[in-house]
Amino acid sequence: MGSLTGRVVVVTGASRGIGRGVALALGAEGATVYVTGRTVTPGTHPLPGTVGETAAEVDRRGGTGVAVRVDHADDEQVAALFARVAREQGRLDVLVNNAFALPENLTEPRPFWEKPLSDWAMVDVGVRSNYVAAWHAARLMAPRRSGLVVAISGYVGVTYTYGVVFGTCKSAVDRMARDMAVELAPHGVASVSLWQGLTLTERARRNLARDAAMTSRTVTDPANACTPEFPGRVIAALATDPAVMARSGGTFITAELAREYGVTDVDGAVVPSLRAERGAPVWHPIVEARHGG
Repeated sequence: MGSLTGRVVVVTGASRGIGRGVALALGAEGATVYVTGRTVTPGTHPLPGTVGETAAEVDRRGGTGVAVRVDHADDEQVAALFARVAREQGRLDVLVNNAFALPENLTEPRPFWEKPLSDWAMVDVGVRSNYVAAWHAARLMAPRRSGLVVAISGYVGVTYTYGVVFGTCKSAVDRMARDMAVELAPHGVASVSLWQGLTLTERARRNLARDAAMTSRTVTDPANACTPEFPGRVIAALATDPAVMARSGGTFITAELAREYGVTDVDGAVVPSLRAERGAPVWHPIVEARHGG
């Protein structure tokens, strides 16, 4: 049995990318993973991956994958997802908020006024969607006095990366995770935010292949990168840590948590922290906070 056998997890935005990697890593530990995303038919998205394919791979890894088509911009679809989890499982142990509306122009070096206003969709699916999913998850977790809510964020929370809206979203996600922790603490539910550096998702690999100059920048240097499963391995360690409440409210660099837990990437690599190059998290666990810090 894996360390998460019997645990129920929801991973949002898991057709591909970080969400898929997290789902697979948690599935490998025996979890039942509800895999959400909009892509259900192969070939209908420019990048490969569907919720069904991710769920099938979760099964192959030893977990139980449940594919659910969800547009996280639609509150009714999100409500139906969590109602289904409650009906089928009667519990929820971990929510990983990963869904994000990444525009195709994200890495283009243009100022915000030369990019479309539609980029604001990142706030709708990336910030608001986190809140809505956590709202539903908390209603399942709090009565059981157990659970973990994880937000996928990044160094962009304090360091300019790609554009105004992207940075605004990740800063908001970090603060949301912290303040949720304050309100969840009396109910035994933990809330944290994880900072990813470059993650070699399908999109990242495509972008690096298109623009070789990206490899010379700290933000997009493959030498500092990790696989999409790496954060999932760290989340598995968090979910099984009996002292996880001591971390609640904190924003953590995934690579640093990995070292604390003795977690490596899938190939055994130790992923570097870019704290010195890109900045340090603002929010500390609420048990350590002083004067609102």
